[in-house]
Amino acid sequence: MFLFVSVWLVSCSNSQSGSGSTETEKEAKKITKRDISITPAVSYSELFVDSMTVEQFIVEKQISDSISRRIRSFYNARNYQYAWFCKDGLTEQARGFWNLHDYQNTYGSDSSLKDKALQKRMDNLITEEKLVVGASDKSFINTELTLTSHFIQYMLSNYEKGYVKRKEMEKFVPFKKQDPLHLADSLITKKHKDDKYFEDKNAAYKGLKDQLSHYYTIAKQGGWPKITTTKKSFKKGTSAPEIAVLKKRLQISGDLAGNDTSTVFHDTLATAIKNFQIRHGYTPTGDVNEALLKDLNVSAMDRLEQILMNMDRMRWQAAEPAKNMIVVNIPEFILHAYENGKEVFNMVVVVGKEGHNTMMFNGDLNQVVFSPYWNVPSSIVKSEILPAMNRNSNYLAGQNMEIVSNEGGLPVVRQRPGTKNALGKVKFLFPNSFNIYFHDTPSKSLFEKDKRAYSHGCIRLKEPEKMANYVLRNQSEWTPEKINEAMNAGDEKFVKVKNPIPVIITYYTAWVDDNGLLHFRDDIYGHDSSLAKKMFTSAKSFTASK
Repeated sequence: MFLFVSVWLVSCSNSQSGSGSTETEKEAKKITKRDISITPAVSYSELFVDSMTVEQFIVEKQISDSISRRIRSFYNARNYQYAWFCKDGLTEQARGFWNLHDYQNTYGSDSSLKDKALQKRMDNLITEEKLVVGASDKSFINTELTLTSHFIQYMLSNYEKGYVKRKEMEKFVPFKKQDPLHLADSLITKKHKDDKYFEDKNAAYKGLKDQLSHYYTIAKQGGWPKITTTKKSFKKGTSAPEIAVLKKRLQISGDLAGNDTSTVFHDTLATAIKNFQIRHGYTPTGDVNEALLKDLNVSAMDRLEQILMNMDRMRWQAAEPAKNMIVVNIPEFILHAYENGKEVFNMVVVVGKEGHNTMMFNGDLNQVVFSPYWNVPSSIVKSEILPAMNRNSNYLAGQNMEIVSNEGGLPVVRQRPGTKNALGKVKFLFPNSFNIYFHDTPSKSLFEKDKRAYSHGCIRLKEPEKMANYVLRNQSEWTPEKINEAMNAGDEKFVKVKNPIPVIITYYTAWVDDNGLLHFRDDIYGHDSSLAKKMFTSAKSFTASK
């Protein structure tokens, strides 16, 4: 109704003055037309907000004309569908933007995003495991519209004009299930007259977009052949009909050069297999086993969807990330340490197993704890410690544990520093709502596995002493010798980090590395599977997660 009235008034004005385009017409052109084709059957979210509610919010909050115009345009593009909530809670994009929002408030110079009420509200929401959202609930409506206002303000403040076009900004949060081929084609073929593109300001996004054309072409042409076999492995020197199919599969994906169609597993094929293994997180042996066959048989269409979903995730990276930072990509099982904008080392890690997910968030590493106590979470006390105590009355003593108090009928248990301590010799704290931190571990064998999701949510480090030296490198009193001594002292010691280091926990199942190599990983927590059902017209489960 609002737009209809505006256009009618413009028409009257033109008929009276004959002066051509008016300011009102110009402003109307800056607002996307409402897309009424978006219905609950095809929408990204099941929740919709009334347009008059949006208008009331704009008036009550006294939002500026420039922002309010973009809010109207944003919701017109999605037919007033919620952007940041679905029925079961926050969308993945809401979590991505909130991490970006927190990062900006910590490291950015723009104070316009400071909002204590929103901060408190979001701190509660992001830790809520079972959330039921009602479209008419005023508290959710207010949070939804406030997030949109902050999102628009952030994009306008942190990107040079032209690099995030209004209509593209409106697509940062998916609003309609689409055919992945159509979505990929629209991203590939879109051209801007001013030659300014978002990917010019986001290298990770650009890396995936550069790969999009290749996988779009493969998927459009029918993909690659499926390797059907009763055999569980293939090695160099063997010969079988399936080898010819394997070669064709790798030739199409670009892992194997040439057009060899023989059935012999030769050196060139072994090299191609090693390349594929590196790109998919395996130790590069050159042999094909059952697990690798599973990844080889993920369809090209599923890989295309995976690229598109991770391009969506990479939109939520900071425009100007800190020069010193620590990044953990959960599905990669790798920690990356950066100094002055360049990676100085990476490290194998163990992350949370399914059901004990390591969460995606940002934090500041501000404390190192040598020879730490492990304060056992109440959930572990209830599910694991108490049953073990019932089976063995000497269990606590055998594990070097002690009961320090009692809360709500449940013992508060901690494990003393020592060789059996679950946190090993050192832990690294970056305060967050999920009680997640980095730590050493006495269980070293898990680091040798290709898939490393075994913890209760915290992140175990393969080389904790190396991390301690990196974190305390600018504190001269903490020499490598003193760090080693503190790790083995057996007495808990807290050390404040003078210059806290940003920590970013991400979830990318597809990305391009610094050498231009495209990687894929398993969807260990099912995020891809959930997102694919919301983003794409196909309702099938996402094969790459299986």
